[in-house]
Amino acid sequence: MKNYMISQLDEIPGVECPCGSARRAFAAPDNRGATMHLVEIKQDSRTHYHKTMTEMYLVLEGEGHLELDGELVPVRPMTAIFIKPGCRHRAVGRLKIVNVPVPPFDPQDEWFD
Repeated sequence: MKNYMISQLDEIPGVECPCGSARRAFAAPDNRGATMHLVEIKQDSRTHYHKTMTEMYLVLEGEGHLELDGELVPVRPMTAIFIKPGCRHRAVGRLKIVNVPVPPFDPQDEWFD
C-alpha cells in the first residue's frame, strides 16, 4: 500500500447531493483523514448539517451566497469557508467548489430539519 493517493476529479462520475452534483475522491475504507469533492452547486441547494463532519469549501467559479446558520454570506472565486459540525448550511446561486470533508464524507452524517 502506497503512502499517497491520486485522483482525477474531472473523471470521477458525479453523484447527486443536497447541493447539486459531487465528484468524490479518496473515499477508501482505510482513509480516516479527509475526502475531496468537486461540487457543482444548483440554485436550489437544500439546507442541511452534519453532526460530526467539518467541511472546508473553496469557491472556484461563480458568485452567490452561502447561508450559514441563517446568515447570507457573499462568496466569489477564491473565497474559503470553514463549516463546523452543527452549522446549517446551503449555497444560493450557481457555484463550482472544492469541498474537503473531515473526517471523510459519510452519507449517514447528512441531516435535514
